[in-house]
Amino acid sequence: MSCLRLVALALCPWLSLAASAETNSPPAPTTLNWVLPVRSARLSPGAVPSRALSLPGMTPLFLVGQDTTSLEWLSRHAQALQELGANGLAVEVDDARALRRIQMTAPKLSIWPVSGDDIAERLELEHYPVLITPTGLEQ
Repeated sequence: MSCLRLVALALCPWLSLAASAETNSPPAPTTLNWVLPVRSARLSPGAVPSRALSLPGMTPLFLVGQDTTSLEWLSRHAQALQELGANGLAVEVDDARALRRIQMTAPKLSIWPVSGDDIAERLELEHYPVLITPTGLEQ
């Protein structure tokens, strides 16, 4: 299965929530109670060495968690991520409050709570935060 298809499958339930939203604000906490907490057993916060990939046609994707390192990375790169048209996955989230904190760090970006284990396995990733583009991994 291609990484693009994998990402599409992972995001599918969240895209329907986004499509039904009337504003750009994050979903209400009660909307997400049934999907939280999100855990990614294969991923943890840490350094990600840059690496070339070949994923033609893939929309840029980033992975973050609720940890301080992820929030600082997201804040620092929010403008560039927005310019890339990147979508985000919050791969480690305890509750709706933590998800809202992540989303409000970069309010112009779409960030959804989804386990990153499948992506981690397929791309041989161990850590986040990370940006995945059609041509590579970078932090």
